[in-house]
Amino acid sequence: QVQLVESGGGSVQSGGSLRLSCAASNSLFRRLYMGWYRQAPGKQRELVATITTGGTTNYGGSVKGRFTISRDNAKNTVFLQMNSLIPEDTAKYYCNGAGALSALGLNGGYWGQGTQVTVSS
Repeated sequence: QVQLVESGGGSVQSGGSLRLSCAASNSLFRRLYMGWYRQAPGKQRELVATITTGGTTNYGGSVKGRFTISRDNAKNTVFLQMNSLIPEDTAKYYCNGAGALSALGLNGGYWGQGTQVTVSS
């Protein structure tokens, strides 16, 4: 079992940046595929980015070129650097970990409690 705790959310103006962190409770993290997902009120959960155990990344179309996912296995932490933020990025952001890439985003696996990001115009 592993617990995931997100941090780094907040309020920012359009064009600004934020860096989200997701800290895992133990070194099982190193064997997990990790992802960031977001959900805005009244909308479905959306893929933001994923990263494999080997560091291969993938991004949702709406954030490609603006967001960067990375991981530090020594710190059991995954990061999401968000640049050029726009109001449409406003959502609660969740960290997800799973034992396979195909299992990310599903209701199984490990999920954090989420951190709110609000972007004002």
